[in-house]
Amino acid sequence: MSKQKNKLAGLQKRKAISGYLFISPFIFGFLVFLVKPMFESLYMSFCNVDLAAGTVTKTLNGIQNFIFAFRVDPEYNRLLFEELSRMMVYSLAIIVFSFFVALILNQKFHGRALVRAIFFLPVILSSGVIIGLESNNQLMAQLAQTIEQTTEGVSVTAALEEVLRTAGVGVRAYEKVFEVIDNIYDVALASGIQIIIFLSGLQTISSSMYEAADIEGCTKWESLWKITFPMISSLFLVNWIYTVVDFCMRSDNAVIEKIQKVMIEQQQYGNASAMSWIYFILVLAFVGITSFFISKRVYYYD
Repeated sequence: MSKQKNKLAGLQKRKAISGYLFISPFIFGFLVFLVKPMFESLYMSFCNVDLAAGTVTKTLNGIQNFIFAFRVDPEYNRLLFEELSRMMVYSLAIIVFSFFVALILNQKFHGRALVRAIFFLPVILSSGVIIGLESNNQLMAQLAQTIEQTTEGVSVTAALEEVLRTAGVGVRAYEKVFEVIDNIYDVALASGIQIIIFLSGLQTISSSMYEAADIEGCTKWESLWKITFPMISSLFLVNWIYTVVDFCMRSDNAVIEKIQKVMIEQQQYGNASAMSWIYFILVLAFVGITSFFISKRVYYYD
């Protein structure tokens, strides 16, 4: 018994060493390139920063920059609330979308490798250069205009929303769902990595477990909840953290655009630093709280 425990401990130790070696480039880069700027930004958030010819003067002013962000700036609170709300809705939509796409791609059918490659294309297309080209792409703009003219401006979600309104059903409960459906391209664009992670987890589940469930009379729906979900539950936590962090770094993030405007156009480095740290702390708290509750439902197995 003790030999088996020692063997298991040795295996876990080797896995831990491999994991640390895998993330060591990030740890090295973080310590060398990011630690000093991060603390410099934190210090600047408590300072009044004056720029002169070739010099930067920092004068401590307490929490005045944070007061400015919350009580003086007319846009920051609104943008903060809107982006955090959008982050929760879209992160949940991305997780659901990527999971069910991974379930489909895990099935056996002709051309599966090609379909998997197509769903991975958003990872390539989501690079900064490609997005910049896409936003200024006249061909894409003309294609969108042609589609709109062909469909004569008809929107499925708008039609469904009108039906619900006519039937007297409350529309507010469906507004976010309709918004996500209308922006399904953005959801698919942000789901590439999550699909791969879910797909790798699904492929580790032994087929004998599903065969035994079929023999016992379990339906596909019961197998999904009793086998699939528990076996890859830890990946939901990984994908959730990745999705939230990735969403906060999007190029169309209104809070980030506001911070850049305050820093670059208005040259208020202290206020911009305070706004950045407020956003960072709120996102970090959200990730911590949601991860705590998700981890309570995670099933770990050897």
